[in-house]
Parts: sequence; C-alpha cells; structure tokens
Amino acid sequence: MASVPKVRVGVGAFVLKSKNEDPKNPRFLIGKRLNAHGAGKPEGTAARELMEETGLKVANVQFLTATNDYMPEDGKHYVTLFMTCVRENDNDEAQVLEPDKCEGWEWISWEDLMSWVNIELTARDGDVVEKKMFTPFLNLVRQRPGLLPRNI
Repeated sequence: MASVPKVRVGVGAFVLKSKNEDPKNPRFLIGKRLNAHGAGKPEGTAARELMEETGLKVANVQFLTATNDYMPEDGKHYVTLFMTCVRENDNDEAQVLEPDKCEGWEWISWEDLMSWVNIELTARDGDVVEKKMFTPFLNLVRQRPGLLPRNI
C-alpha cells in the first residue's frame, strides 16, 4: 500500500510591479522554479525568501488566500499560502541569486498568467505545453476563481 504524503505548508508571494497596479490586470514577478515550497511564518518567510532568491526588499506583505495542492504524481501534499507585497523601491529588479532554485524572473500580467494556466488546464494527453505551470498556480485558478492579487 502506498504511503499518504505528509501535508506541508508552502508560501508563495505575488510581488506587484508597482503600488499602482491595474486592479483588473496587475503585473507581478514570476520565476521559472526548479523546485518547490518554503517554511516558516508566512509574512516573514515571503520577505526573507524573496530577498534571498531575488535581492528584492518588499513591503506591505499581506495574506491573499490559500490553496490545497495534492500532487500524487510527486508524492506531495501542500497547503500553499499566497501573499501579496510590493517592492520597497520600484526601480529595483529581481536577480537570479539562487540558480539552483530558479532559472530567471520576469514581470507578467495577470491576464498572461490566466492565458498560460488555461492552456495547461485544457491540454490533452500528448499535447506539448510551452510553459509548465506550478501546481499551486493552477489550483489558485481552480479553487479561487475571480481572485486577483492586490495590495491594500
């Protein structure tokens, strides 16, 4: 009998490009990760991990939502806490400081993310998907339809 994976808590953060993002289509930082989640208190974890991985100092870190991320093919089960925040300095850009965790960073819009997620969610077996999405992003769309990252 296969063992049931231990449920762990992961933290993800939407770093908004500016304090004045379009409320219907905010831009945020996304990375092509090579591995998964972190641990610790959500607000502190988000700020610390962002500094370690991108060099960005962030402010106004706030809880956005949580997703239930069961990944039987990987033998993992996470509850991912999503946070939002803004850069302390809008001129600072993300750096790849941990190349073993992330290939690169780019600013994208919410509409871009939704397009990528919809391609993956509607792909059939055998289809080649150009941008493989992080499971918690897919679940964010499935489990929290209509939610947008914003910082109040």
